[in-house]
Amino acid sequence: MKTWIKNPLAVWTGNELTAPNGLVIEDNQIKELVVGQPTCHDQVFDASGLVILPGLVNCHHHFYQTLTRALPAAANLKLFPWLQSLYPIWANLNHDSIKASSELAIAELLLSGCTTVSDHHYVFSEALTDSIDIQIRAAEKLGIRAVLCRGSMSLGESTGGLPPDSIIQTEDQILLDSERLLTQYHDRSSQGAMIQIALAPCSPFSVTTSLMTDTAELAAKHNARLHTHLAETEDENQFCQDVFNLRPLDYLESTGWLHNNTWLAHGIHFNDQELYRLGQAGTGICHCPTSNMILGSGTCRTLDIEAAGSPIGLGVDGSASNDGSNLIQEARQALLLARLYYGADRITVDHCLNWLCKGGADLLGRNDIGQIAPSMQADLALFSLDELRFSGAADPLAALIMCGAHAAEHVMVAGTWRVLDRQLTHTDLSEIKAAHQLAAANILASAQS
Repeated sequence: MKTWIKNPLAVWTGNELTAPNGLVIEDNQIKELVVGQPTCHDQVFDASGLVILPGLVNCHHHFYQTLTRALPAAANLKLFPWLQSLYPIWANLNHDSIKASSELAIAELLLSGCTTVSDHHYVFSEALTDSIDIQIRAAEKLGIRAVLCRGSMSLGESTGGLPPDSIIQTEDQILLDSERLLTQYHDRSSQGAMIQIALAPCSPFSVTTSLMTDTAELAAKHNARLHTHLAETEDENQFCQDVFNLRPLDYLESTGWLHNNTWLAHGIHFNDQELYRLGQAGTGICHCPTSNMILGSGTCRTLDIEAAGSPIGLGVDGSASNDGSNLIQEARQALLLARLYYGADRITVDHCLNWLCKGGADLLGRNDIGQIAPSMQADLALFSLDELRFSGAADPLAALIMCGAHAAEHVMVAGTWRVLDRQLTHTDLSEIKAAHQLAAANILASAQS
C-alpha cells in the first residue's frame, strides 16, 4: 500500500529537498516527496495542521535510571558523589526492573517523537547477565529502532575505580557476552536495521585500559560501533591524569578508539587542540544538555565541535540525571544552553533540528534515517500546533522548539504507526506505568533492607 501523508502545515526534511504537499510511504520507506499531486497512492492520511519531522534520534540514555528519578539522596550532587550515592541502589536491579524501566523509557521516547534510541546499559551482576536481551525484547515489543550498547564496568573500588566491586564483571565475562550479543543480535545492514549492538565500556573511571583496547578490537571484528562517556566533568579529566597520566582524549586514542566508528557522551571538557583531533578523526559527540545542567557538569561547545568536523547529536541521558525521557524537549534545552554560551545570534532552530535528526543518525553510523527523502526509512514524527503554547506562532518549525513542543501527535517507525493521537498503538501504557511504579518501589525497598 502506498500512503499519501497529505498537505502538512510544514515539513522539515533535513536536506535541500521540499515536500509542500506531503510524502508517499510504501512499506517501510519514503517513496516520494509530493509537489502538487503524488504520482500514485492507495490511501490518504490527512496531515493538515501538522508539522512533519524525520523521526527523532536519541543517542544516549540509561533506561534503568527511570527507576530512580528525583531521588533526594542524589538531588544536589556532582557526578562522582552522585554516582556513588546511586550505585548501591542500582546494584539491586533484576529482570523485572530492567523490563519495566526499558518499556517505560521507550514509551516515553516514542510519545515525544523519537523513532531511534541508543541505550547504554552497564550495570550487571552475577544474578543479572541478560539485561541487553531484555531491552531488545522491549524495543521489539514497542516497535522502536534501537542501538543497544553493551556497557561494562571492570574497575571497582578495590582497584582504584569508582563503582563498588559488587557490580563489576571480569574482562573475560564482558568480552564473552559482548561477542554473544553481537553474534546473536547485531544487524550489520546499512538499510533498515531495527536492532544493532554497540560496545560501550562505561567510562575511564570504571574500566581497565586492557578492556578498552580489547573492546575496540572486538567491535572492529563485528563492524559494530563504540560508545562511552568522556570528558563529562573536570573530575574525570583529573582521574585520567592521576591514573593514566593522560588527558581523556589521549587515553581514548591510546586504546584505539579515536576514529569515526566512535561516539562519545557529553564531551564537555576538551581544549581547542583536542576538538581539532576529534574532528580530524570524525568522532561524534552526543550532547546531553539537561543532564549537564542538572549535575552542573559544564557546557558542551557544540558549534566548535561541529566546526572541527565532528557530528553532534542529542541524548536525554539517564532519567536519574534528567528526570525525563522527552527528546523534543531536549532540543529546546540545547537551544537555550547554546544561546547562553554562544549568544542568540549564532544558534538557530535549524541547528537543533539537525542535532535531533540527521546529526543523531550520523552519530550512530546510519545513512537511512534522520532525513526525509526518497529511499530513506519511513520514520516520521508529526506534531500538532493545536495547543495554547503555540497560539500566535508565526513559524511552525520554530514553534516546535521555541514554544516547547512536548508530545508528538503521531509517530511512524519503519512505515508502521506506533503512536496515533498521542497514544501508543500496540501497547497498554497503563500496564507499563503500573509495572514500572512497582519496580521502582521494589528497588528502593531492596536498597534500604
